Amino acid sequence: MSTVPLRRPCVAAAAAILGLGCALAPLASAAERAPATLRVFAAASLADAFGELARELERGHPGLRVQLSLAGSQQLEAQLEQGANADLFASADPRWMDRARERGLLAGEPAIFARNRLVAIVPATNPARIARLQDLARRGVKVVLGAEAVPVGAYSRQVLRNLSSTPGFDPDFGRRVLANVVSEEENVKGVVGKVQLGEADAGMVYRSDVTPALVRFVHVLEVPDSANVLATYPIALLRGSRSPDAAREFLARVLSPGGQRMLRRRGLLPAAAAP
Repeated sequence: MSTVPLRRPCVAAAAAILGLGCALAPLASAAERAPATLRVFAAASLADAFGELARELERGHPGLRVQLSLAGSQQLEAQLEQGANADLFASADPRWMDRARERGLLAGEPAIFARNRLVAIVPATNPARIARLQDLARRGVKVVLGAEAVPVGAYSRQVLRNLSSTPGFDPDFGRRVLANVVSEEENVKGVVGKVQLGEADAGMVYRSDVTPALVRFVHVLEVPDSANVLATYPIALLRGSRSPDAAREFLARVLSPGGQRMLRRRGLLPAAAAP
């Protein structure tokens, strides 16, 4: 797997990646070109944030349609390998961006645009009476996680390993929690849905998934900073883009100070957050 470091984003980084200087690249007017479709492949945890960015871009460019394909990063990368057409790829884990680069799918260097942390959630009704993280290891508790290939699943397992060596947790905590797993989901929204509907007693998701619309359906158990992970989100332009100008502008908006503020409002951490 490639070990080339990902670039940290800022306005200057956006300029270097996109060749745009420090300004956003304007799209041609509707009169100058046929209506375009911008296809963005993005991790499921970016649904709300990228939905807002897409609406902003469409409002500024009548006739442009932004089509978001949201799924697990591993699913999106596999689709790109199989020839799916897209203009941008935003992953919740550098390993899938690295794989896309190794397959020659990228048109430029990826940039880190956001980070995230994990929390555990339980249904508001809390039928298993889970009061603390240690309760996830109790026999009979139904836990749902992302599959190991899914970024949130890999991060969740790392958190469990970290907690197993944290004071106040048994050394076999992680093993016992994994023994309680009743379902492994293909993206983080699947984990959220099963907990929200009461089909599981607990799950591990990104902090940004606990949206204002979700908080009345779940309770949150915070993971200690010492045991948490910092999920890293890279984004890159793709080879064969059919809407390269729109793709560059979307990317520039993501990396811009305004885009970073919007991502923060959506529960994501700044791209420059220390790992």
